[in-house]
This record gives sequence, structure tokens and C-alpha cells, in this order.
Amino acid sequence: MNKFLFLICCIFVIGFTSCADDPSDTDNNNNNIDGPALRFKFNFDELQERLNNIGLPATIPAGNAAQTPDFNSMSIHYIELAPSAFTALGTGTIVYKGEETNQGGNEAVDFRVANVADENEVFFSISLKDVAAGEYEWIRTSVTYQNYDITFNLVGPSASNLDLCDGGPTGRTGTVASFLGYNVYISSITPKEESLAVNDDKLQGFWVFERDDLGSVCEGFLQSVGQGSKITSGEAPAGSTTVVNPLFDSSPIPAGSCVVTAPFTNKLTITGNETEDIVVTLSYSVNNSLEWVDNIPNGELDFHIDNPASSDRIVDMGVRGLIPSWE
Repeated sequence: MNKFLFLICCIFVIGFTSCADDPSDTDNNNNNIDGPALRFKFNFDELQERLNNIGLPATIPAGNAAQTPDFNSMSIHYIELAPSAFTALGTGTIVYKGEETNQGGNEAVDFRVANVADENEVFFSISLKDVAAGEYEWIRTSVTYQNYDITFNLVGPSASNLDLCDGGPTGRTGTVASFLGYNVYISSITPKEESLAVNDDKLQGFWVFERDDLGSVCEGFLQSVGQGSKITSGEAPAGSTTVVNPLFDSSPIPAGSCVVTAPFTNKLTITGNETEDIVVTLSYSVNNSLEWVDNIPNGELDFHIDNPASSDRIVDMGVRGLIPSWE
């Protein structure tokens, strides 16, 4: 496994500047940060342009459908600052790399200790004195994990038995936990309330879905037709996850990784003489980022109660672009 095939565990840090009586700041890994820090936080933008793997505008293919999820949180495993478009992966300034493990048999991101951050939370900080001074045009961030809410329908002849349930069988809500890392060791995952034991490595494209509760009567009916579990899992086809990298010619990334690459809106300049924090906002496009084969052609995500094989098939869950900015 290429040593640069990795994705990130996020470190949540309370983003206050230093107190007047104590000039040090501490992140949640208990690493003291003395003086100004370089801090990173997420933004999830549903209106940001939807891009393809090479950074060009992307439409939804014929026969597929997509929706814009309501994002809850994200985890990344690796942050690299690159001086130019010709800086090869791993040769820039690596400011963060999360923990890895061989617990599942192969090198993998260790999701057991990965921190997961919400929007606008500072998820990682490093002292600016520990970052090489220079000008950086590009950033690489390796997305490991996403958690978001979606809408879906329960369909099939048996779905009519759910008409009297609270809300009925259509327009239901659920929560998806999806993994984009090259390989992630997962002991268990809880998308919202229910947990699924995994205890194994999972390649890019693994997802776990937890639907909302339909109430005791309707849950009893679903149990009777073999659809009683509120939590299911699956895998997108290999290579189908979008990983936006406009530098595919000058600085390619390994297949199966999720190293999302983008230029800063303004070149990031670090002098080594900073007196205040620099906060980098990583704005990810989540515009129609969940995509499926629309087997039941209505433009909506449908799960078939009577014949699960006829359900719509999730094929892509990658973020659709990155705009990094700083202040």
C-alpha cells in the first residue's frame, strides 16, 4: 500500500484565542499550542458547484438520480499544503495525518480513534511555528467519513400497509454513515441511534443506513415481512466515488483514495512571524452528492420492501468539490 494512501481523523479544538493569563491553547488531543495556531474547520455548501473527478462541472448521468443530503459531520485523515500544482502528493507540507492500524489485516485508517467534526467546528489545530514558512497555492484533504440525513421512500405492494403510519411510506427520513477512505478499520458504527458491528476493514464506498422509526404497529408489520431492521449496509461499486482533483495531470492521486484537492481562493502565506491565528475554512460541495441508479425511475430514492434487489442502488457519495479560504 502506497504510504500516501491515507485519509484523516479530525481533531476537534475549541477555537478561542489564548487567554490573557495563560498564553497556551490546548486541542482535544491534549497537545499544548503555544502562540498563534493554524486552524481548520468545515463548511458544507449545498449551492457550491457540483464537480467531477477532474474538477469540471458535472451533471447527473441519464438513468441516475441524486439528492443533496443534510450534512451533520465529517472526518478527514490527512492535510497537505502544496506550494504549486506540480508538487507531488506527499512532498508538500504535511500538517496532519490521523492514526492508522493493521487490526483488520491491512493498513487502514483507524476509525475507532477518528474525531468527527460538525460544520464550523475547529477540528484540527497546529502551532504556526511548526508549519514551514512559505506560500501555498493548493491544499489536499483526504476525506474519510461523512454523516448526513436523507429522504427516501418505502415502495412495493406491501408499502400500502404503511399508509396509516405517521407520515406514510414516502418522504421518510434516515441517516447515512459513509466511508470514503482508501481503507478504514471500523469496529462499529452508529449513524444516529442504532449500531452496527463491523470489526473489519472497509474499502472506499462502504455505507450504513439507519431509517427513522415508523411506530410500533408499522415496525411490527415490517418485521413480519422480513424488513424489521432499521439499519442496513452496502457498498458502492469500486471506482464510482467522486474524488475531485483538478491536478490529475501534474499531481495524480492513487486510485481508491479520497484526496480532495483544491486551490486556495487567495494563496496561503505563512511567514513564521504571525501574531494571530490563521483559520482555514474547507468548504465542501455537497450539491447532489448522494447519487444512485434510479431503478424505479422517479428521481427519488426508493427502497423496495418486497423485493430489495429492485431498490435503487447507491453508486456515489463523494463530496463534489472544495473551496479553501483563510483569514
